[in-house]
Amino acid sequence: MRGGEQSCDWRRQGQEAYLKGVRLTRCHFEQVPGGSDHEHCEFCYQKISSAAEDIQEAWTTLDRYRWVCDTCFRDFVGDFEWIIDAE
Repeated sequence: MRGGEQSCDWRRQGQEAYLKGVRLTRCHFEQVPGGSDHEHCEFCYQKISSAAEDIQEAWTTLDRYRWVCDTCFRDFVGDFEWIIDAE
């Protein structure tokens, strides 16, 4: 995007503080015992779960705590300098 446009994106809410330069891997969502039955994209809040109506596969931190949908991954991969982990 041209100068300044990216910073005006409504999806950007300070995620640089905890997502800049982190390692991400792409995987299917699986509920862990005692864990939530879904997550949300850190940027657009799309629901990520094993349900057919939701996104079922997305980018996640290695601890599966933060999730990023494919659209937001493509939009922000350059700005956030993510390290891609091949599992």
